[in-house]
Amino acid sequence: MSEREAHCYELVADCRMRAATDLFAHTWDPVVLAALRPGPRRRRELRVSIGGISDKALTEALHRLLANGLVARRAYAEAPPRVEYGLTGLGRSLVDGPMTALGRWILDHGDALLDAQETAARETTDRSAP
Repeated sequence: MSEREAHCYELVADCRMRAATDLFAHTWDPVVLAALRPGPRRRRELRVSIGGISDKALTEALHRLLANGLVARRAYAEAPPRVEYGLTGLGRSLVDGPMTALGRWILDHGDALLDAQETAARETTDRSAP
């Protein structure tokens, strides 16, 4: 095995690589991170800013993001109680780094990506037609 092949194998087998790609495996996680980019928000503010997310999906996303150290939860000792969620330094580095780069890529290539997907879907349908 060449040095290059060994390096590629290490990346594929590396738990850190899987952990990083898993951050995008859940539909709502990147959306919640993007919604927190302007600053900390309460749950209700998050739901309104995101739109279309159920309370259950938001709860699950926040739990995953908290467990990954990307989001922090801050409870205020007030009446009524107030809780805000905000990006941690790690979360901000993900949002401002790879997610911003992905956003630029989507703006530049999103139409081509959708066109390719539609073409593939048509070809699959055409092949299965009698």
